Amino acid sequence: MSERISSYTHDGLTFDVVDGGPIDGEVVVLLHGFPERADSWDAVAQRLHAAGYRTLAPDQRGYSPCARPKGRRAYRVELLVDDVAALVEQSGGPAHVVGHDWGSMVAWSLAAAHPDLVRTLTAVSVPHPASFMYSLTHSKQGLKSWYMLAFQLPLLPERVAGWRGGPGERWMRAGGMSGADVARFQRDIVSYGALTGALNWYRAIPFSDRSAGTRILAPTTMVWSDGDLYVGRDSLAGNERFVEGPYDLVVLPGVSHWIPTQAPDALVDAILTRVRSVD
Repeated sequence: MSERISSYTHDGLTFDVVDGGPIDGEVVVLLHGFPERADSWDAVAQRLHAAGYRTLAPDQRGYSPCARPKGRRAYRVELLVDDVAALVEQSGGPAHVVGHDWGSMVAWSLAAAHPDLVRTLTAVSVPHPASFMYSLTHSKQGLKSWYMLAFQLPLLPERVAGWRGGPGERWMRAGGMSGADVARFQRDIVSYGALTGALNWYRAIPFSDRSAGTRILAPTTMVWSDGDLYVGRDSLAGNERFVEGPYDLVVLPGVSHWIPTQAPDALVDAILTRVRSVD
């Protein structure tokens, strides 16, 4: 692929993409989570560019202004996966895929559904869907994930999350977000009009069921931080059972859930170790 990708179209939607680094470098696709956009990868992307890799970071479904379909069923995991598959194909794929938070869930599901498109997988914070779903009912993870149920409510989550200085912001700060991170959320998500689309990822969970139990063939690294308020260590139990390829677990001590912005050096070290394992 010799041209930059600033946007692409799939399923009648247009997605914005941040494309950087050497244009002839191996492609690393960076998938953001909730409630962030492609710029959450800036520090990681800069370091990958310096190492010779090209990065593609899309604003995913619900986040890009021209990719905000109405209705929660339009945000089913299989549709999120197909969006990213289209980007990888346009880039000339296969690609190295890195996902954080919800982006990790999409990355796992992409590797399961389209193994031909994923050279390596680096999952950040969130384990394989089957491992995570099991932990919800067999560990304290269900208590940590209370917000997934709360987000099913109409309208109220938008009001609480968009309330400056309100309980939503306090919850994000308690989870490790800095004042700058919270300000970025208000600017890049709330003011940008992306909040309802972002919440619809959670609201579509009851209607999504694709590849949750499918094993992963790609060489995989799981990066988790022990200061994560939202995803506990119990959710990782047995995670490697779903990976047939090489698997590594990297634990970052003293880091909150927001690994890409708060520990980019350690994360890039893990990413590079993984992608170079197949060079």
